[in-house]
Amino acid sequence: MSTTEKTFTIQGMSCGGCVNSLTRVLKSVPGIEPLKIEVNTAQLRLDADRVTSQTVKDAVERAGFEVVSEV
Repeated sequence: MSTTEKTFTIQGMSCGGCVNSLTRVLKSVPGIEPLKIEVNTAQLRLDADRVTSQTVKDAVERAGFEVVSEV
């Protein structure tokens, strides 16, 4: 398993409830391990063999938010 850590800037988050919602959705996706989720930022460990940036963007959108950048 090849892993990588990335930080995503998320638009639309404003409170702890948003953080909890995003964390719950991200944890449900195989290959994504949330390391640190804060308002407007998600630091993730990704299984590079299973997860692409698009996978993360799709999950964030399912939670009701939008990825605006990634590092």
